[in-house]
Amino acid sequence: MWRALFLAIGASTIILGVQCLGVTQFTLKIRDEPPASTSIFEATPKLGPQKQIIPPPWAPWSLMSAGAVVCLYSFTLPKRVSGN
Repeated sequence: MWRALFLAIGASTIILGVQCLGVTQFTLKIRDEPPASTSIFEATPKLGPQKQIIPPPWAPWSLMSAGAVVCLYSFTLPKRVSGN
């Protein structure tokens, strides 16, 4: 069970690092009620608040290398041995 857990954590960290390598910024939309419009004839609804995350240049490589180390660690864990 621990082997699968560490392998999943390492693989998802590698995928997140590759994603940060290809994307310059992430925009998160907060799911609140949008502010009420002041006019009934307004065609476009106003957007709710947004948060932008810009990963630093070292983040993709750090995430990919840490994920690779965790994956390698999962391969070195001993297999479960029955006690009897």
